[in-house]
Amino acid sequence: MVLRIALPGQARDTATTEAPLEMLSACHGRVQAQCDTLRRLRAHLPQQGANRAAVEAAEAVLRYFRQAAPHHHADEEADLFPALLDAAGEAGHTAVRRLTRSLVEDHRALEALWRRLEAQLERVRDGDGAALSDDTVEAFANAYAKHIEREEGELLPLASRLLGDAALARVGAAMRERRGIERP
Repeated sequence: MVLRIALPGQARDTATTEAPLEMLSACHGRVQAQCDTLRRLRAHLPQQGANRAAVEAAEAVLRYFRQAAPHHHADEEADLFPALLDAAGEAGHTAVRRLTRSLVEDHRALEALWRRLEAQLERVRDGDGAALSDDTVEAFANAYAKHIEREEGELLPLASRLLGDAALARVGAAMRERRGIERP
């Protein structure tokens, strides 16, 4: 079950860096949507081949995971995780360190899976309707689902409890800087 963090009156898909935890959660929803696209693409290719719709889907997934996913991992590793470690205090530091290290390991594993999938999607984009492996798609989608479940169930609720407004503002500012966007 995925926790849906949202500000009162704010839809998840309109989350901004002004509410960094909500933005991270919204990104999880977009990752899940991209994984759904991958599964539909995998089912489409044996019947329809690498037609225009398949090529467009492959391009969209490539674009998303080349741009947004690296920002998301950096948001967490460079900004959110250190803020949590600072806020945890002596009593909670070990547990927070264990969680964040485990999530960083997940990121590296997801990135390795992505490299395999990326090469296959590039071949689909280039017209190879047999390039997408069922095993690779399922491994990637399932690994992301488990990772998102941990972040939604453990990380974001913990961050919501531990981080104050100033820490969240710093995380949001770093997210904006990483993306080259100005404060609204």
